[in-house]
Amino acid sequence: MKRILSREGQVIWLLGLCILGVALQPSTWHGTALAETASSATAGPRILLIEAEDLGMAHSIDKASFEALEKGWVTSAGFLAPAPWFPEVVRWAHSHPNADLGSQLDLNAEWASYRWRSVSVQSEKSGLLDPVGYLPSDARYIGQHAKPEEVAAEFQAQIDLARKAGLPISHIDSHGGIVLYTPWLFQEYWKVSAQNALPAVLSKEYVYQRGTPAGQNIFSFGGAMIDISSLPIDRIIQMEPGIAQKDWLSAYERTLAALSPGTYLLSVHLGYNDDELQAMTTDHPSWGAQWRQNDLDAISSPQFREFLKDQGFILVSWKDLQKKTVKPN
Repeated sequence: MKRILSREGQVIWLLGLCILGVALQPSTWHGTALAETASSATAGPRILLIEAEDLGMAHSIDKASFEALEKGWVTSAGFLAPAPWFPEVVRWAHSHPNADLGSQLDLNAEWASYRWRSVSVQSEKSGLLDPVGYLPSDARYIGQHAKPEEVAAEFQAQIDLARKAGLPISHIDSHGGIVLYTPWLFQEYWKVSAQNALPAVLSKEYVYQRGTPAGQNIFSFGGAMIDISSLPIDRIIQMEPGIAQKDWLSAYERTLAALSPGTYLLSVHLGYNDDELQAMTTDHPSWGAQWRQNDLDAISSPQFREFLKDQGFILVSWKDLQKKTVKPN
């Protein structure tokens, strides 16, 4: 069986690039212990944040993710403000004001026959847009054509759209890890995090592996100086292409069981293997319709929830990690 990669590791695996020089019911959470344990790297608890990705991309994804949030199968979710079904996310969030939602800053629409456009107003010659006016399907296009000011405007426009819609944003992330493609993209991500006082998803593991030590707990990474102690997540985990459907749950269990004490983010992509997702992802089996059904089946299974309980994982949300969030320099 292949191992599950960290999410940042998957960006490298998918693109073959060197990037920047370079993972229960709410009533079972143990938030009271968080202040003392949230970023423990020594003997102590294992803290797990389970995040559903890509809300707003499709109704099938929204339906599965809403159920997962309501039933406590996941503790957080990330939405795509430019995506076609974002208004459905807004409507659901208004009736679930305590939901933990983050903005996945998005610069690409990866499906061949299912596309969306930027939120910010861009000229026809903008490097954010492909020749027919959509966000590009190939994320590498952004690094090759976009300008920092275009990216900065789009990131802020996506955050502003969500806030105007009344969504309380607990954190920011990047769709597909696109901000790890080049240092200048990461710098725009880090800046918009600071400007909006929102923690940005970045793991200690990735900074240790790809950054350069620059002082006690300080690393130079992507053109920014990162205080490693300010990052609440030790490692980000998600499924890797090549895992058989029958091995999906056991792959998650094997990976999670091997984790040492610390704080982890498990990134899952939920949805139903229905007509909508099959049509949307027809050319893209990785993270496609069956993949998302597999993730949903795994995290919703009583066996997985019992596994988490038996392993002693403490389930938290980004709101629970508020005191341990990234503080960009």
